[in-house]
Amino acid sequence: MNYKTQGVCSRAIHFDVVDNKVTNVAFEGGCSGNTQGVAALVEGMDIDEAIRRMEGIRCGFKSTSCPDQLATALKQYKAQN
Repeated sequence: MNYKTQGVCSRAIHFDVVDNKVTNVAFEGGCSGNTQGVAALVEGMDIDEAIRRMEGIRCGFKSTSCPDQLATALKQYKAQN
């Protein structure tokens, strides 16, 4: 899935879900080390667990963050499939 982010430095998130597991997460833009870290940490994680862990995380004064945007993207994926 390709998801266009909102309210964060990254522009988009690309990922796959295989057997309800998150895989191949890649962020376009954003803080390279942080987004690579998030992608590595969620690799192979159950989609519901990933959402639970990342939803609601904020970046400084922003109302969202790259992890929160990934949770939003995963929720959108679930709603469509």
